[in-house]
Amino acid sequence: MNVALFGGTFDPVHLGHLAVARAAAQRFELKRVYFVPAYIPPHKLRQPITPFGHRYAMLALATAEEPHFLPSLLESPERRPEHGANYSIDTLRHFKRALGRSDRVFFLIGIDAFLEIATWREPEALLQEAELIVVSRPGFSLGDVGKALPPPLRPPEEVTKAMGQQPAAGEIVLPGATIHLLEGVAESISATQIRQAAEKGRSLLKLVGAPVAGYIRKQGLYRSEPSARRNRARLAMSAGAGSGLKVLPGGKPLRGK
Repeated sequence: MNVALFGGTFDPVHLGHLAVARAAAQRFELKRVYFVPAYIPPHKLRQPITPFGHRYAMLALATAEEPHFLPSLLESPERRPEHGANYSIDTLRHFKRALGRSDRVFFLIGIDAFLEIATWREPEALLQEAELIVVSRPGFSLGDVGKALPPPLRPPEEVTKAMGQQPAAGEIVLPGATIHLLEGVAESISATQIRQAAEKGRSLLKLVGAPVAGYIRKQGLYRSEPSARRNRARLAMSAGAGSGLKVLPGGKPLRGK
């Protein structure tokens, strides 16, 4: 069975993530795509992120109608490692313990993240544990992919120079690494764009879909505290309108950045 891990912060999950997962599932005949939200991403240790529970809940809503997509608790707070941050190699090894020998494991990643893979924990081991599916974009070449590999796996300079003339498409097969380039997924949506839109009270339907948009609105996510409080008050008064009940909104809303 072909399965894939799709890790990330997912703050929040959006339609671009789903489009990538669908394209990968179709091309590589994936029976399962596990969306793994990181509790503590190593590259965002000093950045505020939305609590894990909210991010997992949004993933559950976003994937509810996708039979092959599953939100995963592999990097939940309860499974927080002793060293604090969640590292992909640890998650991948833990995940593979539950699989059969005949299962084929893929690791789904965007090309921007892949270009930094040599700086990850045990990058060579990660490339050996799973086949990588790298989501490509116009403007990147096979040379960019080759040069991003850890030094022991990196092709000679003359080879990467020649690869620089070719777009980042197809696949690269090396001793100890198999990299598939997934091109043609044109979804220009970013989590930053969504958070900014939510802060301004704009519609998120075309960015995250109705279930996630409704969750963000109800929980007051990505809003400053005063605007989130006003939003909660409006929801409370709306819920009580016509019922003869006096609604007194209070307390702090759950929120994130």
